[in-house]
Amino acid sequence: MKKFTSCSDLAKYRTEQKLAVSEVRVGLDTGGLAAGAGEILGIIKEGVAEADLPVVVRRTGSLGLAYADPVVVVKQEGGPELMYGEVDSGVAQRIVSDHLGKGELIQDHVIATRNRATEFDDRPTTAILIKDTGVNGGDRSKFFQASFEQEVEISTLDPKVPILRALDMGIYDEGLCVQLLPSGVTYSNVLSPDIRRIISESLQNGRVIDELLVKDPDPQVRIVLRRCGQVDPENLGDVLAHGGYAALESVLSGMSPDDVIEEMKTAGLRGRGGAGFPTWRKWKLTREVEADQRYVICNADEGDPGAFMDRSVLEGDPHAVLEGLILAAYSIGASKGYFYIRAEYPLAVARIRRAIQEARVAGLLGDNILGSGFSFDAKVRLGAGAFVCGEETALIASIEGKRGSPSPRPPYPSVRGLWGKPTSINNVETLAAVSPIIENGGEWYAGYGTEQSRGTKVFAVTGKVKNAQLVEIPMGVSIRTIVYDICGGVLDDEDIKAVQTGGPSGGVIPEKHLDTEISYESLSELGSIMGSGGMLVMDEYDSMVDVARFYLKFSVEESCGKCAPCRVGGYQMQQLLDKIFRGRGKVEDLGSLRKICRAMQTASLCGLGQTAPNPVLSTLRYFEDEYQAFIEGGSAYARKMRKQLAEAGEQAG
Repeated sequence: MKKFTSCSDLAKYRTEQKLAVSEVRVGLDTGGLAAGAGEILGIIKEGVAEADLPVVVRRTGSLGLAYADPVVVVKQEGGPELMYGEVDSGVAQRIVSDHLGKGELIQDHVIATRNRATEFDDRPTTAILIKDTGVNGGDRSKFFQASFEQEVEISTLDPKVPILRALDMGIYDEGLCVQLLPSGVTYSNVLSPDIRRIISESLQNGRVIDELLVKDPDPQVRIVLRRCGQVDPENLGDVLAHGGYAALESVLSGMSPDDVIEEMKTAGLRGRGGAGFPTWRKWKLTREVEADQRYVICNADEGDPGAFMDRSVLEGDPHAVLEGLILAAYSIGASKGYFYIRAEYPLAVARIRRAIQEARVAGLLGDNILGSGFSFDAKVRLGAGAFVCGEETALIASIEGKRGSPSPRPPYPSVRGLWGKPTSINNVETLAAVSPIIENGGEWYAGYGTEQSRGTKVFAVTGKVKNAQLVEIPMGVSIRTIVYDICGGVLDDEDIKAVQTGGPSGGVIPEKHLDTEISYESLSELGSIMGSGGMLVMDEYDSMVDVARFYLKFSVEESCGKCAPCRVGGYQMQQLLDKIFRGRGKVEDLGSLRKICRAMQTASLCGLGQTAPNPVLSTLRYFEDEYQAFIEGGSAYARKMRKQLAEAGEQAG
């Protein structure tokens, strides 16, 4: 990679880059690698080389579809971009021989595009994807496929259009769904008599059947995840070709630090680490403190059980986070920065280190960046897996080589932070959103979301959900939309009981509140928090008492022990919950739990102790009857519940 000495030099390089016309991308994030994506990449590379096909094969990060790993994207000149899921070695070989070699799609592995169209373009239909998404009468996809094939055969279509069963349509509980490629026109609730109409009206005459058309767009909007799954995270040239560092180029070409902060104010971006503090205000406060040195830190100490948002962004688009860190440094007047990353994320660590090195070589990091006179450099510091180090003052102590435990605030890090200097700390998702805001404008970003919670939010949806995945939705989308419309609903079509947000610091939200629109304010009103973005789905077989025990046990183990309210209060609550779960509890124990919760919320030193009671309080608020059942039923009821939980766990495994 060449070294860029000016903004115009960088702009010229970008305009000279040409994206591959035909390519195959394999998702090599941690989840993909665990599912065998490394082997898949090797098979496809070898096959393409042996067949001498004019196709570029490269790695990318996560496409977010954890349920379908390994995921492969195929783009050929003149054709639509297609995704394949659950790709094994045999499917990988067929992608080369059938799809790339003959233009034939792979049955049962194609994932329908979410970019659904509402009208046809001038391209003829070359393939039809179908899937029965209904829950009554089993999966009838093969029956409908045979019906389609029969109607196509007796039609005057020339050439005949192949009918393929899809792995996933991105639409659920809508009967038979049909997607016509390459247009992306999609129909739902298709019945047998509609098949002939689709062939005659849509395929032969290019007319959309309005009463069958899926008109609602995909609820997701990819801003933070815009390049994840698109770029090679270990290739700066590829990142630049896809628009990387365009925001930095724009800022250094003519925006002052105050201009950047004002744009962030217009955008309304709030900290995505959980607290939701306005980003512009944090930057402004840090900049206004007189000091000979300021620091900026990326908090990548993601520790919530089941959360993988930050890891996926760091693995899939590390340069987006680095660019955001550089822009933050420019805005506050910092010349040094740090990435604080969990050591348990080796791939994320490796890729951010490589991104830093690539940026240094290219002149995007270091002294006199792009000839602007602005200098900034960054380093990586590894966390040892202490959950409490996600708290700002504990994180700072850890970087300084001290024990990672919180300190009283004020003074806040913006005033007195790393080594006593003004410090701005932002999490991964916050920083990844900065460059698109600069590129598109604060008003553009503020156009998404609600009045008080602007923009989008990334969630890692796990638990008893059909399609566990990484989603990015505008604030204001309901929890029900995420669980049912994006992730396909509850596993085995069981009834949903609750959704837990915010990890160990969050709370449970019962089914009756699933239509709540997601925002910082609405989740707080329900007794939960946004957190960094974990979302755990639970069904009727999950005991809320056991859920509270699980999260409280985690918080007790991760407590630094510095303050008595957290150290002693957490342990006392854990003993009470264990007592109740074993069938030995008393009604008075519920009052004791609430009393200890209030004490911890009021007197704990940091956010860990202040929010650790949330799972207990929220389960008491919405599911007190379960606590009463354990108390009234005694040990017999407790044994019954433990047996049911064990059986449910075995079935899930």
